[in-house]
Amino acid sequence: MIEVQHVTKRYGPITAVQDISFTVAEGEIVAFLGPNGAGKTTTMRILTGYMPATDGIVQVAGFDCHESPLEVKRRIGYLPEHPPLYLELTVQEYLIFVGRMKGVETSQLPRQMEHVIEKTGLGNVRGRVIGNLSRGYRQRVGLAQALIHDPPVLILDEPTVGLDPNQILEIRALIKGLAGSHTIILSTHILPEATALCDRVIIIHQGHIVAIDTHEQLAARLRRSEQLRITVKTSLPDMEQQLRTVDGVVSVSTGESANSYLIEAELGHDIREAVTQFVMTHQLGLLELSVISMSLEDVFIRLTNEDEQPNR
Repeated sequence: MIEVQHVTKRYGPITAVQDISFTVAEGEIVAFLGPNGAGKTTTMRILTGYMPATDGIVQVAGFDCHESPLEVKRRIGYLPEHPPLYLELTVQEYLIFVGRMKGVETSQLPRQMEHVIEKTGLGNVRGRVIGNLSRGYRQRVGLAQALIHDPPVLILDEPTVGLDPNQILEIRALIKGLAGSHTIILSTHILPEATALCDRVIIIHQGHIVAIDTHEQLAARLRRSEQLRITVKTSLPDMEQQLRTVDGVVSVSTGESANSYLIEAELGHDIREAVTQFVMTHQLGLLELSVISMSLEDVFIRLTNEDEQPNR
């Protein structure tokens, strides 16, 4: 559905993105992540046809962004970080206006408007002036304008920025419900959001793509050791030293709570059974034993701070 091949964008002597390539399959939700200034906004502007690439090829739904920009725009719904809303219009008036601007046939516009109002949960506020709506509902209106012409591709830039926790959950559920019927590229600084919503992540750093994969696969590639957290009812006087004698244990440190320990083991060495046996042998009372997984935040920091580039 989206193909980016060896794209470079230069602003005079400054190179914003350098030789980036990726694809997004039909119906997939992909997170586009990177530090400020990494090239995210430039790439998204190229995808939407807002600006041309200096070199390379970008195709959306089979159309070239350089040769057929209008055809590409017809197939994209774009939600910028600050939705382009006319605050003096009602929700219904605004969606009718946007639908006409985006070329929805007059005979189809009422039915399409009803469809997006239902899909985005705007039924209760359809007659209200947009300027009187909460931030969460305004974000829903922004999504509705992106969907009004039923595009196969959605590009969402920070769709939950500035929302409260309940509104974030509502918008996430709404975006998740669009998967399958729409191909979605989602830019966000909220990394748990990418984990919750997206099938894959694309991480860009200093204009280069440094990783493309699922969160789980990236974590597996970058993980350097196995880590456990245990909490026991009682501890030995030399607990850390004693735990280091367990086969495969590399290091032990105290946790954040009393009688809690973080245990690092050799990569690929499962020590859960051995640690459990140690606790039982010494009758310490095992309260917790959990595997510490590598979060997307850990992956992001590792890649953007150390420039590690796992095979894609």
